[in-house]
Amino acid sequence: MKSDIQIAQEATMLPITKIGAQLGIAPEELEQYGKYKAKLSDELLKRVEKNPDGKLVLVTAINPTPAGEGKTTITVGLGQALSKMGKKAVIALREPSLGPCFGIKGGAAGGGYAQVVPMEDLNLHFTGDFHAITSANNLLAAMLDNHLQQGNALGIDPKQIVWKRCLDMNDRSLRNITIGLGRKTDGVVREDHFIITVASEIMAILCLAADIEDLRERLSNMLIAYRFDGSPVFARDLNVVGSMMALLKDAMLPNLIQTIENTPALVHGGPFANIAHGCNSVRATKAAMKLADIVVTEAGFGADLGAEKFFDIKCRNANLHPDAVVLVATVRALKYNGGVPKNELRRENPDALRKGIRNLEKHIENVQKYGVPVIVTLNRFDEDTDAELKYVKDFCIGMDCDFALSEVWSKGGEGGQELAAQVVKTLETKQAHFHVLYEDFLPLREKIKTIANEIYGAGRVTFEPAAEKTLAHLTELGYGNLPVCIAKNQYSLSDDATLLGRPEGFPIHIREVYVAAGAGFVVVITGTIIQMPGLPKHPAAERIDVNSDGMIEGLF
Repeated sequence: MKSDIQIAQEATMLPITKIGAQLGIAPEELEQYGKYKAKLSDELLKRVEKNPDGKLVLVTAINPTPAGEGKTTITVGLGQALSKMGKKAVIALREPSLGPCFGIKGGAAGGGYAQVVPMEDLNLHFTGDFHAITSANNLLAAMLDNHLQQGNALGIDPKQIVWKRCLDMNDRSLRNITIGLGRKTDGVVREDHFIITVASEIMAILCLAADIEDLRERLSNMLIAYRFDGSPVFARDLNVVGSMMALLKDAMLPNLIQTIENTPALVHGGPFANIAHGCNSVRATKAAMKLADIVVTEAGFGADLGAEKFFDIKCRNANLHPDAVVLVATVRALKYNGGVPKNELRRENPDALRKGIRNLEKHIENVQKYGVPVIVTLNRFDEDTDAELKYVKDFCIGMDCDFALSEVWSKGGEGGQELAAQVVKTLETKQAHFHVLYEDFLPLREKIKTIANEIYGAGRVTFEPAAEKTLAHLTELGYGNLPVCIAKNQYSLSDDATLLGRPEGFPIHIREVYVAAGAGFVVVITGTIIQMPGLPKHPAAERIDVNSDGMIEGLF
């Protein structure tokens, strides 16, 4: 079969105005970025805000493995399949980060015959949203350091600055740096840090802000440092919020593109799910629900990260009530969770499948805790045997889940008809009774323990003394009612990436805590998780090129 980029480059795209027309959008209600990309205008968003809401379907998955699960591929393929059935469907996705694209993970446009296009644009600069976020983040950092240089009227303690610079690239050498070296006029010497743009609080704010004024309030409330007397300093204290707003104004508008089968897709925002809250923007999701009958969205990595944060942060923040969840797995990923090496996954192995399916079991139980109907879909591969497929299907039905096979990677929307039909049936016959996992009034420490115990399956939660102290301080400052966003490795239910399957009774170690006051959650760092990834020995950047015809090659 052809590579993803070959398939994408051979797709017949429609002018973006025709894609908009499928949703009742007039050409003048789009702000076009060339032929095939556009932003939804403020005028459109205001016009449709009184429309009835369509159904909201979340796509999530088991913990990712080297065998691959294809969550985004299923999301795109399901949208295409629903469109083929005659449903008015829209896909709502996150924007990919440049760091993983040039690192090891690759792009995030789906795969095979279930992709969004233009694939190269999406995976590279797209409409400039990430650049705007990076610029706003670093403008604030520059203003902060300039304030120190110009006399420090606010009495900021340089050793208690919590705001970090950011860059949308994997660059481990920038994690911990010293700035202000050189002459006296070159700034105040202090330790500083870089995080990747998708971990910036401004990314989270862009994705959670309801409108431009909500954006302003959230940016104003960002806690960036502490004074020598211990009192907090906010972004508003530096008189920089207006300038950040100017940089972010256009980035606040959701982006409209299409799939290779011309199904509309809103792609906007992109916080990571292992180090941030892992969901596309509230504005894009709500706009999609006003424009379509069924919206298919996704949350990053496994359900222990992406789905939990989708429910407990995004849905809580935006008053969203999902109607169904599609939980993605593959037979080979389940066998990997059962202890089979990657090079032996093509062989039938009933024992390993029985062991590995416990990972799927835990994710099913977790989603059911939120009161939402679950449809398990197996992303089918040629080597899957009938016995393996039947075993997984019977297991899921035994857990009160609906089930469907999917072949969207190789067949596009046609290969998703079984899944689409099951999703429609579930929406028509099962009522969601959505609720969050914990209440706002629960203390921060107890919120962390609730997620660790209930969602991860941990036996105990241990806290670094500094983390304990910060939790108490944040509660004193009035942030105790916020939800928590736990940064954890994605490969295991635990904070140890080597513990596959369904580990139980393990400890979770809380290393660091800080508040994202503007975004409206408390960030909790576990284990060895980092917020600025590094590059592998042989990054994808070594294989990407542009040929003599100006076509990009090697991007996947």
